Amino acid sequence: MRTTAFIAIMVSALAVTTAGTAAADSGEYVALGDSAAAGPLILPPDLSSPGCLRSLADYPHVAAKSLGVPLDDVTCSGATTADMYAPQQTQAGAVPPQLDALDASTRTVTVTIGGNDVGLVGAATSCINLLPGINPDCVDRYTAGGHDQLAEKIAAFEPTWGALLDAIHAHAPNAAVFVAGYGTYLPPGGCWPIAPLTPRDADYIQGSIDKTNAALARQAAAHNARYVDIRTASIGHDVCKLPGVKWFESVVPTSVAAPMHPNADGMRGIGAAVAAAVRG
Repeated sequence: MRTTAFIAIMVSALAVTTAGTAAADSGEYVALGDSAAAGPLILPPDLSSPGCLRSLADYPHVAAKSLGVPLDDVTCSGATTADMYAPQQTQAGAVPPQLDALDASTRTVTVTIGGNDVGLVGAATSCINLLPGINPDCVDRYTAGGHDQLAEKIAAFEPTWGALLDAIHAHAPNAAVFVAGYGTYLPPGGCWPIAPLTPRDADYIQGSIDKTNAALARQAAAHNARYVDIRTASIGHDVCKLPGVKWFESVVPTSVAAPMHPNADGMRGIGAAVAAAVRG
């Protein structure tokens, strides 16, 4: 999922201090994905690709440590599915296509991608409502005329996930592929003002995340991959919970993590779920 504009300042600062740092070596386990996997702002940062705002404590690193396998983490904040195939432009310069990290020696692949393609974070941001009861619920705008805009985007995009999984298998023919979904960011009815969405809008946004997860699960089943259900694993760890319990931050973070993204506790929980799935 796309991070907020202030993070670009962090990218520029890191770029100055880390120019010329070599990329990570190829690993038995390769992690692909967007900021929900990369963990922007979570300490410590991965200085090998400062523009990606990737953390050395993101879920791929947690899972790799648990599994005891070498890791090549090429997740990158802001990534879309197109960035799997072509270089991604970041504030610190271009990074290679993520699929380039795969080859016949790869044994495990995890991927979390698609939130940016279908506009989940943009929708959540547009639904922020500081004056509920005065400002209208955004769900009415997103479902005007009987058309659920996000649901239609997800349905239209679903085959692209399947095509990506086929491409992953083509690049890494000996790998087991795991699709890690997105989490339970909001409980039923939300928790205004901690998450400044009305109850209807909170349910609409989480419902759209759930539709994305369902599409990812279908495509994983149809394209020889295993879906890792982060939505269920993270129930009870939503943005409304106290620090130390919640896995995700709200609009105003209470820990060092990007708004509306997993925090360090979340990455530990997601990493544990991914490692358990890999072990089978």
